[in-house]
Amino acid sequence: MADESRTSGVLLLAATEAADESQQAVFRLHACLAALALHDSECLACIRHSVDRLQSMVEASKVFNSTLDLSELLGKILDVAKTLTKAERGTLFLVDEKRDEIWSLIAHGMEKEEIRLPRGRGIAGHVAVTGEVVYIPDAYADPRFDPEVDKRTGFRTRNILTLPIRDNAGKIVAALQLLNKAEGHFTNEDTGAVLTLSGQMAMSLENAQLHHDLLEKERLEREMALARGIQRSLLPETTPVIPGFDLAVLNEPCFEVGGDYYDFLSLGPNTLLVVIADVEGKGISSAMVMSNLQATLRALVLHLHSLNDIAESVNKMILKDTRGEKYLTMFMGLIDTRRKAIHYINCGHVPPVIVRPGSEPIPLTEGGMVIGLFENAQFERGHVKFQPGDILLLCTDGITESMDAKDEEFGVGRLVESVSQVPERKAKEIVLKVCDDVTAYSRGGTHLDDKVMLAIKIVAEGTGTAWGQ
Repeated sequence: MADESRTSGVLLLAATEAADESQQAVFRLHACLAALALHDSECLACIRHSVDRLQSMVEASKVFNSTLDLSELLGKILDVAKTLTKAERGTLFLVDEKRDEIWSLIAHGMEKEEIRLPRGRGIAGHVAVTGEVVYIPDAYADPRFDPEVDKRTGFRTRNILTLPIRDNAGKIVAALQLLNKAEGHFTNEDTGAVLTLSGQMAMSLENAQLHHDLLEKERLEREMALARGIQRSLLPETTPVIPGFDLAVLNEPCFEVGGDYYDFLSLGPNTLLVVIADVEGKGISSAMVMSNLQATLRALVLHLHSLNDIAESVNKMILKDTRGEKYLTMFMGLIDTRRKAIHYINCGHVPPVIVRPGSEPIPLTEGGMVIGLFENAQFERGHVKFQPGDILLLCTDGITESMDAKDEEFGVGRLVESVSQVPERKAKEIVLKVCDDVTAYSRGGTHLDDKVMLAIKIVAEGTGTAWGQ
């Protein structure tokens, strides 16, 4: 049986006698009719197959748009791809450009495990980099195939089809790997069907990723707000009331959480330990070190009253906890409220300064290096006797390193000048004056940092005041 272009089959007739011309003509006519019927049947089957594929793609589009949950979408995309190609298994690897990796979620019972690989490693990594379609008809005959996964799972990989998933701009956003065609081998038609849906897959993945990132951002914001509340609870709510002293605090965090720390610890009826510290860096890690410092200090002062012992112990404990990856500057001042004097150790911190009307400012620099870098660091202790009218200023570098539009720092000199303009004011008014001056100076600048400042003014006996936050 044949049409004009090809042979579609053979009609075999058996008879006891040779057919005459008229019978042969009938047979030829019958063969032509059979060829036409076969052709029509093949066309109908092809149309039905195309309609089924088209319907599958329409349904696939609906599936892709049915969820914004990234984990669920990965499963749905895999289900569609396996159905279209009749594959037994598959994995969809997403491209993480920031980390230069590909990653996916692998089901383990009811849980999902995230796996990550360097972009470029393995067959999927190769496809994610090059954009090639890689088909391996015999997995164990190809040196690129790693049989270790089969050994662990008991699965037998026969053939592998790996395709790039591109967005509408042509950028590769994922690599789809399909294993074991149910019957025979993966075909060009299988490849074409998946690539046709590639743009829709990429768009759905992008929407799901954006949704995932938004949910993650909202979760982090909630956690940061909670962390900020916890961190604020670690700092004193009010300054202590001490006869003969007027104390005030300024605390302006730049971020939700940070590494600036201050504290007032009573070591007896006439002794107050004032602490200010600044953990290197910003954010959650610095805030965790700050909370660790607070807990460490409060535990140590119960047993140690020597400033040197406290500084050395804090240094060793912070170094042990952070393994030298974080350090901090710290100033500890032990104020003798009866004798109106301060013993102090400055561990690499911005030197506090005593503004004394009619005299040069007195910087408190005695001490040693920063906390958390070297185990056996040694510290020297300084001592200053207060005079009436003295104003002790302690701050973090968020004050002194605030910059103007020309990247010039506010500096200790401007800090002293700001306070010297209002020496008669109360401590609360002094810190507000400094805050206003720093804000005005740094307007147009780019340096952002937490700002903490303590002002301790020595006043007449019995006139001590306190100002809370």
